[in-house]
Amino acid sequence: MDYLSAIILGVIEGITEFLPISSTGHLIIAEHWLGERSDTFNIVIQAGAILAVTIIYWRRIFDLVLGWRRPENRHYGIRLLLAFVITGVLGFAAKKMGFTLPENILPIAIALVVGGFWMIWAEQQAAKLPDSHKITWLVAIVVGLAQFVAGVFPGTSRSAATIFAAMLAGASNRAAATEFAFLVGIPTMYAASAYELYGQIKEGGAHEDWGALGVAFVVSTVTAFIAVKWLLGYIQTHRFTAFAIYRIIFGALLLGAVALGWIA
Repeated sequence: MDYLSAIILGVIEGITEFLPISSTGHLIIAEHWLGERSDTFNIVIQAGAILAVTIIYWRRIFDLVLGWRRPENRHYGIRLLLAFVITGVLGFAAKKMGFTLPENILPIAIALVVGGFWMIWAEQQAAKLPDSHKITWLVAIVVGLAQFVAGVFPGTSRSAATIFAAMLAGASNRAAATEFAFLVGIPTMYAASAYELYGQIKEGGAHEDWGALGVAFVVSTVTAFIAVKWLLGYIQTHRFTAFAIYRIIFGALLLGAVALGWIA
């Protein structure tokens, strides 16, 4: 892999991983033009995006850990743990059952379009609820399930699934739902990345251009940091509608490209 391709893929991963537009769909398109990526490469650039979110929320994370004795922190942390465990158990079960992700663009394009319409509907429904920052047991359970669903249906978008699941389950405030979704995503994605990377190394498949991989990792981290910082400011005064419309248009274009034979 050349360095230019590594930079492009790092930028795409950084921008799309935590915005509710699906990193998988965008990376598959990039792969169509830049060549197939190894699983190790995918894991490492995703880790860069996770690191960025960890840096953004480091104060919140330290507060939850060091302030565990405070009831509000303990209750919040237990709910984070519950959502993480639900995703982990279901994800591990799916792995053991031999579940594999689709390798063609069609199901991802469909998920983008369907998910876009679902986002518009879900935000309309959440807007009818009283504004609430409260993370209940129901919110934790639903977010854990949403993470799993997003993991087995590429194109759904983990961010979109978890944020709107939290809003519909009662955490109707966009900022509160987004924070919980992202905080749950940190240990979930670290654990998944570590598990996949261990499997790659164990099978002797981690033979990479580590220079290009290092560049992609740094680019992904920096880009994700900027993208998430922007998103957290944006949602203070805006709905997610623009992202939903983008998903619908992007997914429709992909479906058209598949129908015309431009993409396999």
